[in-house]
Amino acid sequence: MWRGPGTPADSFYQVRPECTDVPKTKFRIKIGKTLSPRKWHATFNQEGYLDIGKTLSRIHRGGIHPSIRGEVWEFLLGCFDPKSTYAERNQIREHRRAQYSVLKEECHQIFSLIGSGKFVTAPIITETGDPILDPLVLHQTGNNMLKETDQRIIQWKLTLHQIGLDVVRTDRTLVFYEKQENLAKLWDILAVYAWFDRDVGYCQGMSDLCSPMIILLDNEGDAFWCFQHLMRRLRGNFRCTDKSVGVEIQLTNLASVTQVIDPKLHQHLETLGGGDYLFAFRMLMVLFRREFSFGDSLYLWEMMWALEYDPNLFLTYEDPDSSTEISEGSKGQTKAIYQCGKYEREYLKNAVKSKEPPLPISVFLVANVLKEKSPKLLLEARGLDDVVKILNDVTGNLDARKACTGALKLHKKYLKKVQAAKSA
Repeated sequence: MWRGPGTPADSFYQVRPECTDVPKTKFRIKIGKTLSPRKWHATFNQEGYLDIGKTLSRIHRGGIHPSIRGEVWEFLLGCFDPKSTYAERNQIREHRRAQYSVLKEECHQIFSLIGSGKFVTAPIITETGDPILDPLVLHQTGNNMLKETDQRIIQWKLTLHQIGLDVVRTDRTLVFYEKQENLAKLWDILAVYAWFDRDVGYCQGMSDLCSPMIILLDNEGDAFWCFQHLMRRLRGNFRCTDKSVGVEIQLTNLASVTQVIDPKLHQHLETLGGGDYLFAFRMLMVLFRREFSFGDSLYLWEMMWALEYDPNLFLTYEDPDSSTEISEGSKGQTKAIYQCGKYEREYLKNAVKSKEPPLPISVFLVANVLKEKSPKLLLEARGLDDVVKILNDVTGNLDARKACTGALKLHKKYLKKVQAAKSA
């Protein structure tokens, strides 16, 4: 339902009345700027083909109306091809829902609490596969645990209580999570994903990324696949080895960008021992979920995805061979430029010159925060604790649209400086 101009998104994501210290959402639904249900449905033709180029600039200008946010996100994240028909999408959706049901049933057969409406918050198994006979565990699981010998099952079961602990801490200020069934749904999706993605499994931070999906999409299977498509973008951040954490690559990129944009700040951070930029770890891992209110973080995400949108995204995920063929030759000629997001278009213009894949816009969002705080960091930061404190002060005080606009300007400036350095 269209609620008129100037309505804050918090009215759609109710906060528990006792939570009085939650940041207020700055995003407001505005007629003529926010992508409304009417404008969204008007971009489809009779067969269901979507002219997504018409929506991208509107999303950047005013975000998405909460009542259609879930279905728009499915396109922005590449779950569906805008050049598909209604019938084709329905077929894909039914196939994915069935696929999720099979995965969930497989997990249920291994651990019966999956899909039961309950979840665990205490360890249920040792690293050697022996069941933990703790009273709390027995109360949660029943006395039917047997010794496991399959190493994959052991590793999966070892994560289940950590998922449970994270679930009860995730978005706990929202009325939505007062219901046990919603907490259990979040746990189920994350547990099934940990089984589905063998390489990454589950890592802290994933619950913050998954939570909006189950709030926006009623069907659990749809929410799972929307989360899985988001993880396709971000799973590299969560891939850990004995020697490194995946997000270190993005932190290195952030350091490189800051060195070009603000060399004085970069030198200062290095002098303080912060040259690894680990103080920005959380911002990149969970895409500013902690720095913004719930409503503003959703607004930020959809602006980012609209700016980065690539019309070949669905093919890249579903048919990599076909996507490779499309990408051969001049990339700019194989895509309809107006169907690309503004950030992607900027990359296409510079792709021939750089020959390098684009950095995610999230790197420039963090770089923009550092740039805005540069005077304060240079003047007041005398150690890494000061850096963390100054950056923590941005929580609840950032404007999502201004942050994206600043990131775009910083990206252009960065490209110009890099090209100038190469030409010199």
